[in-house]
Amino acid sequence: MLAIKRILGEGFRVFFLFAGLYGVFTGLIWATWLFAQSSDGDSFLNVTNPQLWHSHEMIFGYAGAAMGGFFLTAVPNWTNTPAARMSFLSVAAGIWLAGRLAMWFSGGLPPWSVAAIDLLFVPILALKIATQLIKRPKPQNMMFLLILTLLWLGNLSVHLEWTGVLEDSANSGLRVGLFALCAMIVVLGGRITPAFTRNAMKREGVEEDLWPVSVPRIEKAALILTLSLPVLVLFQVPIQAPGAVAIALGLVQLVRLARWRGGWAWKQPILFALHLGLAMLAFGLIFWGAAAFGFGDEISAVHLVGIGGVGGMTLAVMSRAALGHSGRPLIAPRAVSFAYGLIAITAIARWVAASLDTEAYFVMMGGISLLWALVFLLFTMSLWSALTQPKIK
Repeated sequence: MLAIKRILGEGFRVFFLFAGLYGVFTGLIWATWLFAQSSDGDSFLNVTNPQLWHSHEMIFGYAGAAMGGFFLTAVPNWTNTPAARMSFLSVAAGIWLAGRLAMWFSGGLPPWSVAAIDLLFVPILALKIATQLIKRPKPQNMMFLLILTLLWLGNLSVHLEWTGVLEDSANSGLRVGLFALCAMIVVLGGRITPAFTRNAMKREGVEEDLWPVSVPRIEKAALILTLSLPVLVLFQVPIQAPGAVAIALGLVQLVRLARWRGGWAWKQPILFALHLGLAMLAFGLIFWGAAAFGFGDEISAVHLVGIGGVGGMTLAVMSRAALGHSGRPLIAPRAVSFAYGLIAITAIARWVAASLDTEAYFVMMGGISLLWALVFLLFTMSLWSALTQPKIK
C-alpha cells in the first residue's frame, strides 16, 4: 500500500511506469499478432482494426503516458507551483488506463463510448497544466497547450472515422498525433539537449568556445516548421505541402544538432541519447517528406519517426527524469544505455525491413516488435527502484 501511494504521489513515477509497462505489453501483443498472421492464424485482438489499434496505442497510449509524466513533473518546476496531488494523479492515471482498456475491447463496445473514454485524458492533462502555466504565462511554455490541442484533434479525427462521422480521417489523424509529438520533441529537445550538453561540458572544464550554440533564426525556423506540419496534415492539404515542410524541418533539425556538440556527448549515454533521438527524428522527417514526392516508402518513414524519434527521445527523457527526480546520479544503468542503442537499431531495422520482398515479412516485423518490447523491459526493470522506491536524500 505504501508503494502504491508513493507511485501515485508523483507524476513521473506513475506515468513513466505506465509508459514502460505499456511499451512492453504493446510490443509483445503486436509481435504475437504478426506471428499469427505469418501462419494464417486467427486474430485474437478484439479491436476495430488491428493495424490502427497498434498505431493508435503507440501514439496516444504509450507516448501519452510518457508525455503526461513529463508535463506533470516539469511544469511545476517551470512555474514554481505545487505538483499535482495524489487525488488528481489517481484520477488522471485511471482515465489513461480506462482509455487503454476501451481501445483493447473496442471491437465489442459502441464506438462512441470508446471515443468518449479515450478522448478524456489529454483535456484533463491540459487543464491541469494550464492552471499552473497561467501563474507564469510565458509564451514558450503556453505553446504546449496548442500542441496538446493538436494532439487531441488528431485523436478525435481517428475516432470520427471509427464512429462513422467522417470518412478516411483515421490515417491523417494518426499522423497529426505523431507530428504533434514531434513538435513537443523539437521544442523541448531544443531546450534541454544543448543546455544539458553545455552543463556537462562546463563540469568537465571544456572551453566555452566549444560549448553548444543555438542560433535564434534557426530556432525560430524550427518552431514555425514544427507547428505548421501537424496543422497542414490536419486540414488534409495536398501531401506535397506537408512533405516539403517535413523535409525543411528535418534539415533544420540537423543544422541544430551540428551545433550542439553531439560528438562530445557520446561517452555519456544518458546525454548522447538525446542527440541520437533528435537525429533519428530529423532523418525520419526527411524520408517522410521525400515519400510525399514519390521517393521511398511513407510507412517506413513513419516508423523511423515514431520508433527512433519519439520512442528514442521519450526513453532518453524518461530515464533522465526518473533518475534525477528520485535523487539518483544522472548515470544511465548499463541496461538502459544498451536500450538507447537498441531502440535506434529497432527503428532502422523497421525502416529497412519494409523494403524487403520476403515471405518472412510478418516474422521479421514480429521480431522487430519484440525488440521494442525488450527496450522497455530493460527500461522498466533497470529503473524500477527509481520509480517505486523512496527518493534518495
